Amino acid sequence: MKTSILILVTSILLCTQNMNAQIPKSDAFMTSEGELKIYFVGHGTLYFEFNQMVIHLDPYSRVADYSKLPKADLVLITHEHRDHLDMTALNAIRKEKTQIVLTEICFSQINEGYILRNGESKTLMGIKIEAVPAYNIFNLRENGQPYHPMGNGNGYIINFGDTRVYVAGDTEHIPEMANLKNIDIAFLPMNLPFTMTPEMVAESARVFKPEILYPYHYGNTDTGKLVELLSDIPEIEVRIRKF
Repeated sequence: MKTSILILVTSILLCTQNMNAQIPKSDAFMTSEGELKIYFVGHGTLYFEFNQMVIHLDPYSRVADYSKLPKADLVLITHEHRDHLDMTALNAIRKEKTQIVLTEICFSQINEGYILRNGESKTLMGIKIEAVPAYNIFNLRENGQPYHPMGNGNGYIINFGDTRVYVAGDTEHIPEMANLKNIDIAFLPMNLPFTMTPEMVAESARVFKPEILYPYHYGNTDTGKLVELLSDIPEIEVRIRKF
């Protein structure tokens, strides 16, 4: 009998550990409209839980088993590259009433959702979403074209009550960042040759001064370099999470 009980308890513990392993680590924040939890999935993707809603951003099936993650009430897609617009991941988290916000190019591929162009905004399920530019200036392909041309992709500012979260998408440091106001939490990409160096991320952060800065989509880039570069600005808290 004791052996049977031990086996049962061990099985329950292993099952619980496996279930927990499917859920990415998260940080929690209190907003004017309740708790916001941000889950760090990997690569350039994350998701939010807020007011009993789940919001996925750029779901990508190579970094998670999306069949085991919460279904989406809302999905935000920054641009059309396959590590950001992944139909396998998108189909795994969609339910009957899932709403999608995306770019014009992404819409042409999946034929559904709400198109937001740079500078436009839309409120869905009580959450205001602002689309802002995301593009390359210096990082170019061999043919001279930028990896991310101006006007093709979006960054998003997501308003969770009084808390403004900026997810930059695939971008470099661009002049439009000077127009960003009252950003509480920012996610800035840091991988070459497609987005930014630590120096570019630090320059961006100095311009609009988020309270909390997460580098994301950083690959093998040294995150410690960013911490060092911003060590003289204590009002910006740099948080390093596994992506």
